[in-house]
Amino acid sequence: SVLSTILHRSTSYLNVGIMATVSSTTTGKRGQAGASSALAVVPTKRMRANETSSAGSGKELAVMANAGPPRSSDLSSPIVRLSGHQGALHSVRFCPADHGRLLASAGKDRDIFIWETFGDNANIGLLAGHKKSILDLDWSSDGEYIYSCSADKTVVAWDIETGKRKRAFKGHETFVNSVSAVRRGPHLLLTGSDDCTARVWDLRQRRAAQTLQHKYQVLSTTFGDSSDVCFTGGLDNVVQAWDRRKELVTFTLNECQDSVTGISLSPDGNYLLSNSMDNRLRIFDIRPFVAPGTTRCLKTLAGVQHSFEKLLLRCSWSADGKRVTGGSSDRFVYVFSAHTGELEYQLPGHEGSVNEVVFHPDADQPILASAGSDGVIFLGELA
Repeated sequence: SVLSTILHRSTSYLNVGIMATVSSTTTGKRGQAGASSALAVVPTKRMRANETSSAGSGKELAVMANAGPPRSSDLSSPIVRLSGHQGALHSVRFCPADHGRLLASAGKDRDIFIWETFGDNANIGLLAGHKKSILDLDWSSDGEYIYSCSADKTVVAWDIETGKRKRAFKGHETFVNSVSAVRRGPHLLLTGSDDCTARVWDLRQRRAAQTLQHKYQVLSTTFGDSSDVCFTGGLDNVVQAWDRRKELVTFTLNECQDSVTGISLSPDGNYLLSNSMDNRLRIFDIRPFVAPGTTRCLKTLAGVQHSFEKLLLRCSWSADGKRVTGGSSDRFVYVFSAHTGELEYQLPGHEGSVNEVVFHPDADQPILASAGSDGVIFLGELA
């Protein structure tokens, strides 16, 4: 049955016998530059005496890896647990360049951790500077910058080569809930805020290049396949498609019955995924021409849960566009088929709300990364 299949996959995904645990272990004083390498980083805190790391023994990992079903990825173990943050995590993202070799995470402790996706999954750096919780992250398409937005009203572009701030953007009047990078072209980023605006920023300028006014708070943002189009979701239960050249809304998606906390563009740029507080993921057709009277909402996926905490739960597509996933407050990771809408995986492991789940950018690496309010990141391979 479908249920037995889901339960079987859940067990194989988070089997403790084949899980490696990695804690933040880099040493040094916070704020100092790291050792010379291709990535200049700020060392993290020393591991406490009661923390352990089981990822250092290659022999033990080899034994654990061989104990389970056939492997499908290059992870050191079918499941890797990353810890070190000192609070709830709001965002986790793979670097889209260099075959997803790096992973960034951030949350309530105001720090951005940089991890190696493969090998020993080392925590190789920390970027510090925000004064309040970091609410969202994204990478530039070339992997040169990480963009972060925060409850401190700022948006920061971090230079990965130097480990320093390239630019701190100021202009939002309150919490900045979302940040997203353009897929190609100049370094542009789109942000959404509780000040009822979405703003486009150019890395070459200090001030916002464009401000898109909304009636209600903006909770989620993404560019279209080109930088001329962008999408915003917010407290008004609506996703709006904007033509940036005219600064006009070209169409709206009204099917969501509650606040839209996450939106994500499909790899081919033709579809949009949303996560909303009515406990649904939805897939929309956002191609320019749709027959009159035809709904753009293609699928509604039930399973993910939102709670009284009203957290900003995100959503994402797999690199091949065949699967979708979304954050859920019930501590599970949900993975659906984008084509049929069927639930393929319901994965346990987190001890708090799962706030973001993302797929690895390489289709040949069926890897999920999930970040939760328990301050833990799980990396896991799918069949």
